[in-house]
Amino acid sequence: MKTALLIIDIQNDYFPGGKMELVNPLEAGKKAYMLLQCFREHGGHHVHIQHIALKPDAPFFVKGTTGSDIHDVTAHFEGEPIVYKHYPNSFRETNLLEMLKDWGIERVIISGMMTHMCVDATARAAADFGFQVWVAEDACATRDLKYGETVIPAEHVHKAFLAALKSYGQVMTAAQIIAQLASEQGKEN
Repeated sequence: MKTALLIIDIQNDYFPGGKMELVNPLEAGKKAYMLLQCFREHGGHHVHIQHIALKPDAPFFVKGTTGSDIHDVTAHFEGEPIVYKHYPNSFRETNLLEMLKDWGIERVIISGMMTHMCVDATARAAADFGFQVWVAEDACATRDLKYGETVIPAEHVHKAFLAALKSYGQVMTAAQIIAQLASEQGKEN
């Protein structure tokens, strides 16, 4: 099955010192890097997705700021595909769908930030477009959310969204995904 890795919004503003710091972004970024290196080493299709705010007074990911840059943990190498987006859904008003179709992709592996927003929106859209979806649970991060006076801890937000995404595809760790891809590759040889 032709597979592509999506690395969504692993950008400086989500890390310590950034304008929208998440919970454990570096740990998630390191797991996304494991996947990225696997795809780089085996010549697999992978796409960096970078969110750029449309408004210059946006709270984060402002165009031209270091906060909007892709974090070094999953650094974008020259020549690697990159998609710039302005909405949570990585497919909305971008060339991502066209790119994946041109490559003949049937399955997407999703990593990135934030679990409750861009990861969720992209995974659901990918399923709607007919892709098989795998979400790398430990290669994603989110933050605490507030509803009324209730604070929902990031860990609960993360797990609740992953539980819902199981209706759209498989949810596995980065190591499980790498093992599954290696098993599939072994069967092809």
